[in-house]
Amino acid sequence: MEEALTSLADPARAASHAWFFKTGKGQYGEGDRFLGIRVPAMRKVALRFRSLPLSDIKRLLASPLHEHRFVALEILVSRYEQGSGEEQREIYDFYLRHTARINNWDLVDTSAPYIVGEHLLSRPRDVLYEMARSPSLWERRIAIVSCLTFVKRGDTADAFRLAELLLADKHDLMHKAVGWVLRETGKVSRPDLLGFIKSQYTAMPRTTLRYAIEHFPPEQRKRLLAGG
Repeated sequence: MEEALTSLADPARAASHAWFFKTGKGQYGEGDRFLGIRVPAMRKVALRFRSLPLSDIKRLLASPLHEHRFVALEILVSRYEQGSGEEQREIYDFYLRHTARINNWDLVDTSAPYIVGEHLLSRPRDVLYEMARSPSLWERRIAIVSCLTFVKRGDTADAFRLAELLLADKHDLMHKAVGWVLRETGKVSRPDLLGFIKSQYTAMPRTTLRYAIEHFPPEQRKRLLAGG
């Protein structure tokens, strides 16, 4: 599979991706390396190799190349969607054992709702609260982004609880993720979102608020941003 990805490499796009995903010293993606492959092309490769055993997927997740990890996660998502109950449990457990390698925002976003969120639809969700308190930025992001699966089915309770827990997070990537999930709760119940904003306004980072009210009418957004 590595050869298939290498054949798609684009050095110019790789340089652009390295800048976009903040790989410089001290940045959240420090040291990450790219081949420069578009997402649709990586998903096609994942489909070709979806039968890879977990041992090979583990090896891909250990790779320093971002695209290797992305394709590994796409394979896991595909396998989870089509797997039996036992296979789904195995993939979910495997995913949680390897969160240290799910270490950029796109890697989280392309996988967490479709594995963690789906698995916890009808199960206890304590693990999300554990991850929300993790020192790992990526585990905290997994916790909140997984809630998108619940929200899409009209279940917003954990999204609001985890959002409240994460409002004090210092990282801009978490401000955006929390705001994104809150925005989606507004599609289920705008009054509930407005109630959350009212109760948490003083604690809510401005980035989170802007994301949360992105679909509100312009005048209402202006009032909310001004504290109205």
